[in-house]
Amino acid sequence: MCVLLRGLLLFGLGLSALGTLGSVQAPANSPPAYPSFQALVDAAEELSDLVPPAGTYSGPVVIDKPMSIDGKGQVTIDGGGKGSVVVIDSDGVTLQGLRLTNTGESHNDIDSGVQVRGNYNVVKNNQIDNALFGVDLQQSSNNIVRNNRISSKPFELGLRGDAVRLWYSFNNKITDNIIRDSRDMVVWYSKDNLIARNDARRGRYSLHFMYSQFNEVIDNYYQDNSVGIFLMYSDSVLVKNNTIAYAAGATGMGIGFKETSDVDIIGNQILYCAVGMYLDVSPYDPEATNRIHENLVAYSGIGVQFLNDWTGNYLERNRFKGNMTQVVVSGGGKTANRNHWENNYWEDYQGFDLDEDGIGDTPYELYSYADRIWMDVPPAQFFKGSPVMEALDFLERLAPFSEPKMLVRDQRPRMSQDWAIQTKTDPESQTKTQTDKPAATGAEPEYDALEALRRSMEQ
Repeated sequence: MCVLLRGLLLFGLGLSALGTLGSVQAPANSPPAYPSFQALVDAAEELSDLVPPAGTYSGPVVIDKPMSIDGKGQVTIDGGGKGSVVVIDSDGVTLQGLRLTNTGESHNDIDSGVQVRGNYNVVKNNQIDNALFGVDLQQSSNNIVRNNRISSKPFELGLRGDAVRLWYSFNNKITDNIIRDSRDMVVWYSKDNLIARNDARRGRYSLHFMYSQFNEVIDNYYQDNSVGIFLMYSDSVLVKNNTIAYAAGATGMGIGFKETSDVDIIGNQILYCAVGMYLDVSPYDPEATNRIHENLVAYSGIGVQFLNDWTGNYLERNRFKGNMTQVVVSGGGKTANRNHWENNYWEDYQGFDLDEDGIGDTPYELYSYADRIWMDVPPAQFFKGSPVMEALDFLERLAPFSEPKMLVRDQRPRMSQDWAIQTKTDPESQTKTQTDKPAATGAEPEYDALEALRRSMEQ
């Protein structure tokens, strides 16, 4: 009896094992099987509007014909961790309202949420996450990348991909995107592009140009990135009304120039950075200039740093406020005074305005004393602001044992930063404003300085 029971038990176990071997079991960590989004694209006609049912689909997807795809915020395409989620290999494609996630991890293949390989395409209102690269444009022109939310894979900063990457691409508009925890936004060998109203945080380069001309950078907000905007070998770029804050790492800087000419840096706010502006052999073209006007550089370690005593930069009507050091010349350079400085507001200016014209009666002059030690000897920067360095600086100013070097002279410093804010008021219009107020009958018109300032600020 015992033998019979044992045999039946072994027979049952054998059947159980055969049943297990005969069934196909998916690995516990394998991704779920989503329906193919490529099948929907293949079934759609050219120039059609595809509104897929809500749900999650599998990628990758190649779009090789003009069409519109609208996920209405209810469709996810999962790349499965391989390659790019969507490749647009056509002109005239609109991609919107989708969540694109889970790209591959190949930098060589530029695994992206969206790869654009055509012209006149629109990528807007999408969420792109867990993507090595966000949106990549190669040899693609007249595209719009707007109002997307982009984040990279959770890698070390240098191993993440770029949020938006332009390579040899012209006349594109990259606007109103929200970027978090990606590496860079790069514009290489590309011109006539507009980069506006983007918000990028916790990356490396908020925006990096390389050999790219005639681009516009307007109204962007960059915070907690290693570098704000860096212009390298990129001429004729307009950088206007951007806010750059907390680029405060060891190499942190707000706006940097490397052998860059004919740029306009206008109306930007650079706050709490290690270096506000950094200029290296710029302008590179000896016949060109760089115009740096109406910017606020505040609460930074260094306001403006020149790598050498170069020339050709026009710094006018800027505000320098709360910086530990306003201007530094390093790399063996002795002065920044070969550049043009005029009508800037310097918080540390020590002078008077007896004629009340808003301009200091004496020039603003900045000399280098003992604090030159930390400029010439990089390890000494660790002690910048320490009591020892401050004491050396005080003693040197009190009784200099060597002739101090003049770094900057501004012949007409502004007395008030409120005046420096006025960027579009010419002296003739100010004169008209002063005399527009009707006078009492038979009396000379009385000049009211506060009223004149108020009116000028309203213009």
